[in-house]
Amino acid sequence: MKIRYFILVLSDKAYKGLRKDECIEAVKSVINNASFELIGTEILPDELELIKRKLEELADSGKADLIITSGGTGVSPRDVTPDATLKVIEKRIQGMEYAMVMEALKRTPRGSISRAVVGIRNETLIVNLPGSPKAVKENLNAIINAIPHAIEKLKGSEKDCH
Repeated sequence: MKIRYFILVLSDKAYKGLRKDECIEAVKSVINNASFELIGTEILPDELELIKRKLEELADSGKADLIITSGGTGVSPRDVTPDATLKVIEKRIQGMEYAMVMEALKRTPRGSISRAVVGIRNETLIVNLPGSPKAVKENLNAIINAIPHAIEKLKGSEKDCH
């Protein structure tokens, strides 16, 4: 099964061209597997309603099996990615969230302030990652091996999990 994924970067500065985004390439460097197909990328500002609408559009279209967001997962006033994600998902996958936090805590005590959410809308897995390329790689590496199985199950596979 080919996993079609979309990368959505949330950053006011990158959206305005004030900072070059490096998170798209960071995601692609981790997902360098032939069973994954990148179907698109986009950079949006940190605007809750805009993010929410984009997540709904991508998940409801059935085009993306996986949406990876980068940015807006902290505690700054403009960090609203998890809030938008919580408004659109139907199920939360806290085990993946915990795995990412545990990996981050190995490197920095700041990992404990992550609000990243992982969840499902329809048959699409949505994963929030931080906004730094280094943290993107660390967090995504913590869950990458579980993603294909999660997507297979959410699409209705009845194969045994062992």
